[in-house]
Amino acid sequence: MPLADHPAATRPSLEPGQNDVPHLRQYWSRMLDARAGVVSGSNPDYHRDRLLLSTLGLGLEQTSQYLMQNAPGFDEFNAWIIETAGKPTDTAIARLRHLIHGTAQAAAITEQHQQILVMADVLDADDLQFWQENGYVILHDAVPAADCAAAEQVIWNTLGAREDDIESWYHGQHANIMVQLFQSAALEKNRRSLRIHKAFAQLWGTADLWATTDRCGFNVPDRPGHRFRGPDLHWDMSLQQPIPFATQGILYLTDTPPEQGALTVVPGFHRRIDAWLDQLPAGADPREQDLHALGSVPIGGKAGDLIIWLQALPHGSRANLGSKPRIVQYINMLPSELQIQQTWR
Repeated sequence: MPLADHPAATRPSLEPGQNDVPHLRQYWSRMLDARAGVVSGSNPDYHRDRLLLSTLGLGLEQTSQYLMQNAPGFDEFNAWIIETAGKPTDTAIARLRHLIHGTAQAAAITEQHQQILVMADVLDADDLQFWQENGYVILHDAVPAADCAAAEQVIWNTLGAREDDIESWYHGQHANIMVQLFQSAALEKNRRSLRIHKAFAQLWGTADLWATTDRCGFNVPDRPGHRFRGPDLHWDMSLQQPIPFATQGILYLTDTPPEQGALTVVPGFHRRIDAWLDQLPAGADPREQDLHALGSVPIGGKAGDLIIWLQALPHGSRANLGSKPRIVQYINMLPSELQIQQTWR
């Protein structure tokens, strides 16, 4: 393809304008290059992209699908962002500018950070010892019951389903465990929970964290004609060693006993994953092994319980053998830069 005919050749300059969201033009350009087949392979800016979109209130999958399907111009992309998630606040832009350019904007972005620093711990010594040994921990009463109920209702409404109409649970996409729902005042309120922020701060060792904009889940009970389709045990990361320290989290919006499709993990596997990987036969795919044989356990909980686990643990949902759907919100927090930490080895 002649250079003049290449999609990137017709784009406006990537020089940022005064009111641009930092890193947004670069992200948009790289995604369109990927769409056109100009770039491929690993993305060294993946973590920064994730923080960018989360700060704008956008889901990673939601945004990449829009860009890949529509190939919008930059102004059109900006308009879609505002229509989808609202106009970014000055505080959000200042924080992104500090992340991208290292500018002295920290005072404008650390109000919640300061609140967390003076807040009493929400995970006690026993919780932290359990975390070290098992690689997961449960924060009880992470959000109030009313906030759980509000988020739960948003999910019901989005699916067009009703709790008192069992047939509505299984209509069309409702049988899929993942709900592509990101923007909601109720969901955002839970993401901004001080108790949740404090728990992640204790585990990461810093209060300067970014809340991710993640989706929700709706796992219906198994019955004839509908069987659990996953995701079963898996990892959401590269298995290249050394594996970085990173967290994942799920908030139960309703009471979820173990048999009701509860989150399932292999406790303690973060302490033996390196040896297990090293002992696999040459050419064996770690993701194709019987991960349940490693000792998987379903983790039940009450509405308002947040389970945080290390990304090194195999994890997934499971068949819902209960009588009600498992309704959850995925919540995670990340620092500005991911670093390999050895404290859990």
